[in-house]
Amino acid sequence: MIVMLAGGVGASKLILGFSKLLGPEQLTIIGNTGDDIELLGLRICPDLDTIIYTLSGKVNPATGWGIGEDSFDCLQALKSLGGPSWFQLGDRDLATHLWRTSLLREGQSLTQVTHSIGQALGVQYRLLPMTDSYVPTYMVTDQGELHIQEYLVREQCRPILRELRYSNIEQAQPAPGVAEAILKAEAVVLCPSNPFISIGPILAVPGLQELLVQTEAPVLAVTPIVNQRALKGPTAKMLKELAYAVSPTSIAEIYKDFLDVFVLDERDWELREEIEALQIRVLTCNTVMTSMEDKINLARGLLEML
Repeated sequence: MIVMLAGGVGASKLILGFSKLLGPEQLTIIGNTGDDIELLGLRICPDLDTIIYTLSGKVNPATGWGIGEDSFDCLQALKSLGGPSWFQLGDRDLATHLWRTSLLREGQSLTQVTHSIGQALGVQYRLLPMTDSYVPTYMVTDQGELHIQEYLVREQCRPILRELRYSNIEQAQPAPGVAEAILKAEAVVLCPSNPFISIGPILAVPGLQELLVQTEAPVLAVTPIVNQRALKGPTAKMLKELAYAVSPTSIAEIYKDFLDVFVLDERDWELREEIEALQIRVLTCNTVMTSMEDKINLARGLLEML
């Protein structure tokens, strides 16, 4: 069984590649919920939804998130009433958030609700939230403290990042099934995700990082940085503003306490020895996933190595 720690569009691409090679009983995904937001009275879980929409074939191929060919009539009506319209909620996407919020208010856990929504959309793969607690990430910036979605979407990552705060994380626990999945895994894969806002919140759940140390499975991370650029999103900007070099080596350094293997893009082969000096094995291959074939080939290469 492969366990994947995931958040963001890059993660969903690699998950899709693995899903073409592994059956539902062979793959468990632990999704980031640090980017969850409560907006207009609704609980929105962007990373969990992106994974579900990707595996169900409903994701918007142009953006990598949201539902393809969705309409935005409700959002436009909300805007005309003077409500907030900066967060792009499509009409069919809105149904997911309405149903999730209703089930949570009935007393179901986020784990139960995520399973229910996945099943309803035909997703057979096991997707677990990192925790059932509400633990939104906040960005401390030169313009004050912002919820991660305010920073990413409303402000378009323009403020200068000073630090991150994983709110309420000290009281959180890994969701049911998370610890068992990691300890029984044959391999754990950290997707090519932002280390601060996609993987960082998962690692911040008390006991989670210790599980990665305890497991006998190899722990592998795929670089989100290629040729000094982020494959997707603000990873490079965040690395620079938090005083890290924009380099795959910085990603390996962040994960070094539990990492066994680092997957380096072939364009950065000259950094191999630098990362190996951290006592981490390095695998070099093409990590840029622009086509379905790329996604499957990367997943296949990782499975062959494992």
